[in-house]
Amino acid sequence: MVSTQYADGRQEKRVENYTKFWQKDFGKEGEVDNQNRVENYTDVVNGYYDGATELYEYGWAQSFHFSRFYKGEAFAASLARHEHYLAAQMSLRPGMRVLDVGCGIGGPAREIARFSDVNIVGLNNNDFQIQRARKYTKKAGLEDQVSFAKGDFMKLSEQFGENSFDAVYAIEATVHAPTWEGVYGEIMKVLKPGGVFGVYEWCMTDTWNPSIPAHKELAHAIEFGNGIPEMRHLKKAREAMVNVGFTIEHEEDLAERPDEVPWYYPLEGDIWKAQTTWDYFTVWRMSWSGKLVSHTAIKFMEMLNLLPKGTYDVGESLKIAGDALVKGGQTKLFTPMYLAICRKPTLSEC
Repeated sequence: MVSTQYADGRQEKRVENYTKFWQKDFGKEGEVDNQNRVENYTDVVNGYYDGATELYEYGWAQSFHFSRFYKGEAFAASLARHEHYLAAQMSLRPGMRVLDVGCGIGGPAREIARFSDVNIVGLNNNDFQIQRARKYTKKAGLEDQVSFAKGDFMKLSEQFGENSFDAVYAIEATVHAPTWEGVYGEIMKVLKPGGVFGVYEWCMTDTWNPSIPAHKELAHAIEFGNGIPEMRHLKKAREAMVNVGFTIEHEEDLAERPDEVPWYYPLEGDIWKAQTTWDYFTVWRMSWSGKLVSHTAIKFMEMLNLLPKGTYDVGESLKIAGDALVKGGQTKLFTPMYLAICRKPTLSEC
């Protein structure tokens, strides 16, 4: 059966096939299932984002990531501060050429470009997201400062050439890679000598034990609801950075900060925890009633062929994701914000 190709870049068949990469019972997941997702990571990730992107925009923001909260801090302000913090830790300076690996629809790229006055190239392998990123960037008047390219982050050096960027960052994106060594190694290649790499990585913490069935099922639920081929230990991210030649100048799991308001609070759907008046609407969309409204609308839109078949199922996977991420945060088994600032050796150090 030929897959319907939408003008906006989405492909119906890969959306429809997304949930088939997992067993319906996560307890029955085996190494064969895991390896299948890793080998077909582009289909897993694209199928997910073809179905989930508009849901992210509606339910979250144009920046598809988590962030820390101060008491009383607005949701949008928290997202921007998280992006500013990464840029500051990387010491980004005006005029730098910077690569955003896995840029989504360009929310962080636009914010960091304004904040640091750098020139950013956003890389994404999803046509639908690239179209939306370019539309929003044009609307923001940042076309001369922020551009986007389609490509595979496992082949960066083929696309851009070695020693091409002053800095590279990735915000909750490289977890989608089949291996961290592979994607970090490509980032190392495209960085200029002495260049900096900053990342917020999704990891299972060192407390997570895959031999415990409940821990393993939690990881699979996070994978399933977020288009991730394989969740891995935080220590493996650290090892991968060192193995490809980076010097880690700073690292910290920001989820371990003793924040009064946890990073996952919007996912809990408790409107009484909203930090500002406008955030009541954001938090409501994550509540049972908010999900009922949005997912019912998705079902009818899919029936009317206004959305690709399979979008509703991807939306249902987001419900599983929300519950799993909250549980992972509460139990400290998962973090979406392992921060690492790494440096490529200078020519004299090589």
